[in-house]
Amino acid sequence: MDINQIKQLIDLMEERSLADLEVQDGEKRVAIKRHLGNTASVAPVATTLAPAAPIPATPKGATEDSPMVGVFYVAPSPNDPPFVKVGQQVQAGDTLGIVEAMKIMNPLEATQNGIIAEILVKNGDVVQFGQPIVRYQA
Repeated sequence: MDINQIKQLIDLMEERSLADLEVQDGEKRVAIKRHLGNTASVAPVATTLAPAAPIPATPKGATEDSPMVGVFYVAPSPNDPPFVKVGQQVQAGDTLGIVEAMKIMNPLEATQNGIIAEILVKNGDVVQFGQPIVRYQA
């Protein structure tokens, strides 16, 4: 299964309000579980994907959205400073954070120049595909 097929399964789960879904295609198996409600922490597992808590309404202004389901990190490691802070000027291509999906660290890069107005998720939050993460000033 490729990532697009997995994304389609996640969309199906959300549409049908399913808590669990398991699909097997030959030797390939994917199990997806939704953890509804607030969770203190969610440890990513190779075959388990969990969406975040409800997405808050996004204020006006451009946003950078999560390219995938995963865990958002504001810094490369716990002891490092965050990639960006509110009020910071960024250029297209600057790293805004990391989304960890299936043990792979994927940088979230700015797609435009601007000033960071708000960081909409916290370090360690589970984010969904397309969920707004960073808002630029309008």
